[in-house]
Amino acid sequence: MIILFIAFMIVGWAVQSKLKSKFKKYSATPLSSGLSGKEVAEKMLADHGITKVRVINTPGKLTDHYNPKDLTINLSPEVYSGRNISAAAIAAHECGHAVQHATAYKWLEMRSQMVPVVSVSSKMLNFIFLAGLFGMGVLHLFSMEMVIIAVIFFQAMITIFSVITLPVEYDASHRAVVWLEHAGIAQQHELEGANDALKWAARTYLVSAIAAITYLAYYVMMFLGNRD
Repeated sequence: MIILFIAFMIVGWAVQSKLKSKFKKYSATPLSSGLSGKEVAEKMLADHGITKVRVINTPGKLTDHYNPKDLTINLSPEVYSGRNISAAAIAAHECGHAVQHATAYKWLEMRSQMVPVVSVSSKMLNFIFLAGLFGMGVLHLFSMEMVIIAVIFFQAMITIFSVITLPVEYDASHRAVVWLEHAGIAQQHELEGANDALKWAARTYLVSAIAAITYLAYYVMMFLGNRD
């Protein structure tokens, strides 16, 4: 299990490093239309008839996200003010989530419904692992089989959430690139750069999903092994 964890940490780090290098590369490439990330986001929302979503500046780096609770597109300073391919790609991607929300995209709705369950599952898994690591007596109240079943259940919730996240992210990126082209925001070589950057962003979610599936399979095999 430790080997698996370390392996996915290394892969995750490698993908994140590649993602950062891609965004750095395309941040140095000006957008021919000259629009800032904020302006790109506002135009995409307007083109889709979305009037209740606000575009705001949020602190940090690569902290960009869409918040369905308060209907805001949160863009980091570099993206909010940036007039380059990376800023346009990220801003349009986050607006893609707003469009999904406005059109009741089924995968986004499923993902949103699972958020509370996944939050509890993550906390319970952390508690079980810490309890096992530090020898807390509470685990002795249950058989090993019951503990493993609980771990499998919580990990299954996290795995389902990770898998459902994939179509949500890939679809938002697809919507972003298609709109950037149709709206005339970016030229062909800029579209290729935006698509390249967003593909690497999506791969971070792909690695997380593969890791979650692998961990789940490991726990299931552990359970079956204990029964033999």
